[in-house]
Amino acid sequence: MRSFIQVDPSSHFPIQNLPYGVFKTSNEGDPRIGVAIGDYILDLSVLEAEGFFRRAGFKEEAVFNQPSLNRFMSLGKQNWTLVREEIQRLLHEDEPELRDHTELREKAIIPMKTASLLLPAQIGDYTDFYASKEHATNVGTMFRGKENALMPNWTSLPVGYHGRASSVVVSGTDVRRPRGQMKPPGADAPVFGPTRQLDLELEMGWFIGPGNEQGKPVAMKDAEDQIFGLVLVNDWSARDIQAWEYQPLGPFLAKSFATSVSPWVIPLEALEPFRKEGPIQDPEPLPYLQKTGAQSFDIKLEVYMKSREMEQRQRIMSTNFSYLYWSMAQQISHHTVAGCNLRSGDLLASGTISGPEKVQRGSMLELTWRGADPVELESGEERQWIEDGDEITITGWCQGDGYRIGFGEVTGRIVPALVEADMKG
Repeated sequence: MRSFIQVDPSSHFPIQNLPYGVFKTSNEGDPRIGVAIGDYILDLSVLEAEGFFRRAGFKEEAVFNQPSLNRFMSLGKQNWTLVREEIQRLLHEDEPELRDHTELREKAIIPMKTASLLLPAQIGDYTDFYASKEHATNVGTMFRGKENALMPNWTSLPVGYHGRASSVVVSGTDVRRPRGQMKPPGADAPVFGPTRQLDLELEMGWFIGPGNEQGKPVAMKDAEDQIFGLVLVNDWSARDIQAWEYQPLGPFLAKSFATSVSPWVIPLEALEPFRKEGPIQDPEPLPYLQKTGAQSFDIKLEVYMKSREMEQRQRIMSTNFSYLYWSMAQQISHHTVAGCNLRSGDLLASGTISGPEKVQRGSMLELTWRGADPVELESGEERQWIEDGDEITITGWCQGDGYRIGFGEVTGRIVPALVEADMKG
């Protein structure tokens, strides 16, 4: 399948992908919904106004002239498929309806470089899981020793915690170094100040579509129908603040200051050719969590760092989504099994994605082994943790035969913590 819009084979956004996002242009202030195709955005609000989706059988009105994807996400898998098929039809190289309509094409197809990409959803709730066995083992080994690396419950259920939705930001947003309480090794009392152990977490997230009623769990067989699409996630973490605060209730200020997500939401349907089995689960999960069929995906993931001294960014991590022990469906099913209701636009994230090799460790905590083995940068600098001015970029893609299904990037630059005068206003 090819589009009449020229797309480089290395592009993340061929006609096989068509991720959804929210954008606005410099000369028009209203946010609206589009899909990425190569270096362009196809404005779905224009196609909707021209009646294309209605003629294709899509019965909803005013869905794409919206500042978020929430309403479209709530309409469910059948409607998502209908819209996707109509977009692919209109963009196909052999279809003249949009290709040969100069006026419509100029109105509907916008160079991506002229647009601002916004947060794709109004996120009501955000849940972060701990689904990578390699990550959990590495962290547990550091803090409890190899014999007690995994907590007794870890292989029985997907561990997670409720994060802070209000501080989820779109790629390109600067992240201010947080301040908080820490208790340095050997200190008799906690101190207050900027975190000294700022970390990244390489994760992926997925947005919930229709959701479920309170008290009615989502069964494993229906769980993937709840997934509208996936994004890249950087769950920034202040490790020294976390170490002091997390017992007994888990992360709080150490993670609530910012979480960065990529702007383009990749439909689950676009990932179908890249399905694969995840890790073998031992012991076998309880019946409500048992899988049928392949529930993971071959998604290559990379992390880059660029300091103030560097002209080019440097790759520091490379792993794969398929290392996750607990699948997205299992995480959704477990999330709802007690009766919790998920809602359209809710964001669920995987937790740090790590693999068995050192370069596959998805956080600085693991990569530098809590600072003992610093990362050497090409500029001659070393990094135990992330410093002010450092820019972190996460990217990912599935490699097809002559095309890629990519996720774009999620990027964030660290700016200094507020000083006392700023905090007093």
